[in-house]
Amino acid sequence: MAKLFFNYSTMNAGKSTVLLQASHNYRENGMNTLLLTAALDDRAGGGQIASRIGIAEAAETFSAGDDLFALIAGRHAADTLACVFVDEAQFLEPTQVWQLARVVDDLNLPVLCYGLRVDFRGELFPGSSALLALADEMREVRTICRCGRKATMVVRQGADGRALRDGDQIQIGGNETYVSLCRRHWREAMGEPAPRG
Repeated sequence: MAKLFFNYSTMNAGKSTVLLQASHNYRENGMNTLLLTAALDDRAGGGQIASRIGIAEAAETFSAGDDLFALIAGRHAADTLACVFVDEAQFLEPTQVWQLARVVDDLNLPVLCYGLRVDFRGELFPGSSALLALADEMREVRTICRCGRKATMVVRQGADGRALRDGDQIQIGGNETYVSLCRRHWREAMGEPAPRG
């Protein structure tokens, strides 16, 4: 039975690497996959899912307002799909998450979404919030803080290297902009004192 999966983490955890490997596994077994990524994240070039370790794959892009059910249903009718992979899933609109759930329920296609859970302020992205509510299964892709603990938060750094507290929720960037931290070090970076002991 098909399911809607949400694979979430902070920056630099290898979400795109895991996605590309999973898609490769399907294709090596003669099964077609559809890769989708957010149009607004063009760090690797438009229509590309790329990992910092150097692997990349062409993908179709989605933007606000796109009907993902219609897109996927059309592709499935033309070229039978075994699985759909969505990178940068935090940029999905809640309506689009419902469309992906419909892909699972009505087309019986598994949909694996990969994205950030929270932004630099510690707040859920709308797409992530909807995925947390609707996903059949959730998996954390783990990475570590500079102290060795599990990183669950991310800070956005200014030009001076200090953590920013304000700004738009969405600002595309990589290692030059974002740092993954455990909650304790995130609180310190954001100006809250860490507990003693």
